[in-house]
Amino acid sequence: MTQVHGHCDARFGKVQDLLNKHIYSGNELGASICINIDGTNVVDIWGGYMDSSRTRPWNQDTLAPVWSTSKTITNLAALILIDRGLLNAYEKVSKYWPEFAANGKEDIEVRHILSHTSGVPSWDLPITVEEIYDVPRSTKKLAAQAPWWKPGTASGYHLFTQGHLVGELVRRVTGKSLGQFITEEIAEPLEADFRLGALEKDWPRIADTIMPGSAPLPSGLKKDSVMFRAMAGTPMKSEYSMTPEFRKCELGAGNGFSNARAVARILSMISLGGKLDGKQWLSQSTIDLIFQEQSNGNDLVIAVPLRFGIGFGLPNESLNWLPNGRVCFWGGWGGSLIIMDLDRKMTIAYAMNSMEHGTLGNSRSVDYVKAIYEVMS
Repeated sequence: MTQVHGHCDARFGKVQDLLNKHIYSGNELGASICINIDGTNVVDIWGGYMDSSRTRPWNQDTLAPVWSTSKTITNLAALILIDRGLLNAYEKVSKYWPEFAANGKEDIEVRHILSHTSGVPSWDLPITVEEIYDVPRSTKKLAAQAPWWKPGTASGYHLFTQGHLVGELVRRVTGKSLGQFITEEIAEPLEADFRLGALEKDWPRIADTIMPGSAPLPSGLKKDSVMFRAMAGTPMKSEYSMTPEFRKCELGAGNGFSNARAVARILSMISLGGKLDGKQWLSQSTIDLIFQEQSNGNDLVIAVPLRFGIGFGLPNESLNWLPNGRVCFWGGWGGSLIIMDLDRKMTIAYAMNSMEHGTLGNSRSVDYVKAIYEVMS
C-alpha cells in the first residue's frame, strides 16, 4: 500500500487513513493536506505520485496548480491594502482606476469585484487564451466592456477576470504587479512556497495535471446566457497548466502554484484573527469585512447556490460539509481547497493533481473535511 508521509497528530489519524485509502484505490493520484490550529501544523501530510505513470513520488516540496484557490491569496492581498488604507472596499473602482468607469461601470465598487458581483465575470468575445496571458492587454479589454448585469445584485463567478481586476487595483495603488506584491509582501516574509506562475527552476517539482475530460455545458443553454458567455469568454483547459506560457504569466485568479502547507501558512492569518508570527497583518475591522454578506443565491455563472462575503465564500445550506459560524473558504478547479475557521482558529488546506469537475472541492476533499470536523465537533 502507498505510504503517506509527514506529520499527523494521532487524533486526526482518520484523515491520514483516508488519504492513504484514496491513493491506494486510484481515486487520488497525489496530494497534500495541512491542518493548522492556533498557529501550529497538527497535520502536514503528502503522498502519491506527481505523474499518471506513477514513477515520480509526490514529495514534501511538490507543487501543484491550485487554480482558483489562488483567488484567496489574491483577495488577501486586496484586504491587506484595505487594512493599510490604500483601498476601500466600499469605494468606486474608478477612483483608483479611472478607465474602468467606461461603458456603465462607473458605480462598481471594490467589494463588487471581491465578491463576484461586479457584472464582469469574463471577457466579451472574441478572446483567446494568449490574450488572457497578456495581462495588461486583457485587463484593458475588461476596462472597456460593459457589465453583464446590474452590479451588486447577484453573483456571477469571475472565472479568471477577478485576478486581472484585483491585480490592476494592486498595481494602481502600489506600483507593483499582483505577483510581485504577493511574493515580496506575503509569501517571502512568511517563507511560504506560493507563487503566481512558476520559476523555471521549480518546474521539475510541479505535478502533472490529470483531468477526466471536459465537462459538458447544460443542455439547452442559451448562447446569450451569462453562463454560456462566461465559459466561452474563458477558453482555459486544465492541460495548459503544464505549458511554459501558462507558467510564465501572472493570473491572480488561477495560476498559483503551491501545496497545502504553504496555502495554510498564508491564510492562517485570517483564521488567527489577522495576527501571525507576532505581526498584525489585518485588523479586526478588516477581518469583519470578509463576513459582510454581499450575495446569497443561485450564481449566474456556475448555477449553484453561493454565498459571498468580501473576498471569500461563506457557508450556506447546500454545503453541508462546512459548519456555520465565522468560517470562510474557497476552492480551485478540480478540488483544491482552503477553509479558514475563525471560531476554532483552524485552517484546512488541500492540494492535488487528479482533478474532478467543479470548484467547490471534490469528492475526496469533502471526505477529508468531514473527517476533520468529526474530530473538532
